Amino acid sequence: MTARTPRTRLFAAATTLAAGSLLLTACGSSTSSSGSTGAAGGNATQSVAAASADPALVALVPADVKAGGKLVVAADASYAPNEFKDEKGAIVGMDVDLAKAIAQKLGLTADVQNADFTSIIPGISSKKYQLGMSSFTDTKEREQTVDMVTYFTAGSAAAVKKGNPDKISLDDLCGKKVAVQTGTTQADEVKDTRNPACTAAGKPTIPNDGDKFTLQTDVTGALVAGRDQVMLADSPVVDYALKQTGGQLEKIGDTYDSAPYGIVVAKGSDLTKAVQGAVTALIADGTYKQILDKWGVAAGAVTASEINAAKS
Repeated sequence: MTARTPRTRLFAAATTLAAGSLLLTACGSSTSSSGSTGAAGGNATQSVAAASADPALVALVPADVKAGGKLVVAADASYAPNEFKDEKGAIVGMDVDLAKAIAQKLGLTADVQNADFTSIIPGISSKKYQLGMSSFTDTKEREQTVDMVTYFTAGSAAAVKKGNPDKISLDDLCGKKVAVQTGTTQADEVKDTRNPACTAAGKPTIPNDGDKFTLQTDVTGALVAGRDQVMLADSPVVDYALKQTGGQLEKIGDTYDSAPYGIVVAKGSDLTKAVQGAVTALIADGTYKQILDKWGVAAGAVTASEINAAKS
């Protein structure tokens, strides 16, 4: 997974250090959770009614995609509850269910394929995949090479061991061992924002610009094992980790730097408007809410889908 700056977002949140306040960029990465399919606050075993095809939206689907009969969707299946593998190895999660419903609205089926996060946007550009649904934050940088159709909102959050034995404060992580997923905005936040602020304040920096792991499950595992003192990740991922680790972790501080997730589509493709129309229709007919409720992530629901709406 790589700079999320491909799956991340840039968030602005004020953080106070001895040197004053600064803006943080945080973001989501891809958390892997293979094993349990239980969603934090949801019920991952519940079924969602199939979405019916919308003739007007079907008409917007490019001929080559329509001829293939399916949407090839790339997801880094390591970011529960958004996309991950269940006990049987099947790719499941909020993004997976939404991808299937979007395909149904367009008269297609979804072929969700596991892919390394950093390979997804290049794979869209090379036409290996038609969509990327992997908790990508919509950013202006990404919009330079692909279209982004917004469908969800998430922020960054932090977790520590239960009881916060090291008395970690989200406002000051200088000198602390911080676990992040490679390529996420949280990784960028540590390197580009937090550590320069620590240096300016005359404080020790976060070692190694954060301990970086390819999979979010390894980030969580490092915190549970005590190898790191705090982890930064997307808010729904942190919430899920709290549930799945049986009370071994707790959240500190508030969720910060909220920003929209975007479905990745090839730049300028006619498919972009079809996908936006499908998301809009799913919001209107209630399927969207059913899926978010199923995975316990309704707090991130949006009321409208936009194309290339990044603010930063």
